[in-house]
Amino acid sequence: MDTLIEFAAETETPMTEADWQVAHTIAQTLVQQEMDVNELGKAIAYLRFAIQQNPENAGTQFFKYLKTLVSQGKSIGHSGKTPEYYRNLDKACRSHLQPYQVKPLLLLHILGWTARLIRYYKEGGVIGEPLTTPQTAPAATTQVQESERQAEIRAIAQSQNFQVGQQIAATVKNIKGKEVTYELPGGIKLTVKEPKKFGELSVEQAVQVEILELRENGIPKKVKSVS
Repeated sequence: MDTLIEFAAETETPMTEADWQVAHTIAQTLVQQEMDVNELGKAIAYLRFAIQQNPENAGTQFFKYLKTLVSQGKSIGHSGKTPEYYRNLDKACRSHLQPYQVKPLLLLHILGWTARLIRYYKEGGVIGEPLTTPQTAPAATTQVQESERQAEIRAIAQSQNFQVGQQIAATVKNIKGKEVTYELPGGIKLTVKEPKKFGELSVEQAVQVEILELRENGIPKKVKSVS
C-alpha cells in the first residue's frame, strides 16, 4: 500500500502558495507546542482511511475524529501529555483547516506536508524562514514511511473497533494448502490455518469470519470462517 505522503503527492489537487503557508503555520505552531508528530501521523492515517471508505464525507469524519480524540484523550492516550497533544492538534486544525473540510484530498496533502515540515523544524530548520516548495522540503525516509503505516493500522483498528467473538465480512484472497488469506474491513490481510474449511473456500469468495484473538493494537490476530 502506498505511504501517506506518496498518496497525498499523487492527488490531482496542487497546493497553492496559500495552502503551503497553512502547512507551515500549523507545523510551526505544533513544533512550538512540542507536538509528538506520531500523533499527527495517526490523524493523517485516519483521514486517508476515511477517504478510501467515503470520499465525500471524509472531511467531516476527520473533524469528528479530532473531537473524539479530545473528549477521550485521557482514556486512549499512552502518556500524560497525549490529551494535550490532541487538544493542540484539534485547535490547530479547526483554526486553519476548516475551509478544506469539503476538499479532503487537499486536506490530506496539506497535513502530509505539515508532518514532514514538523520533522524538518525539529531537526534544525529555522522557524520564521519557512520552505515554500516541495523541491526544497525534507524528503520522506523509510523510517517515516514505516511509522505512518503503523499509524494507519492503528487508525483502522480505532475506526473498526474490532472485538473478540465478533463476526465480520471478509474476502478470501489466497489459499495455500490449509492456509487461507482473508482480507478484512480496512484492507487488513490475515493468513490463518483453516484445516476444516480450506477445501470449501475459493479465491475472491465473500465469507463471514469470527474474530478469535486481537493484537495489542486492536487488529485481529486470529480468525476462523463461520460461513
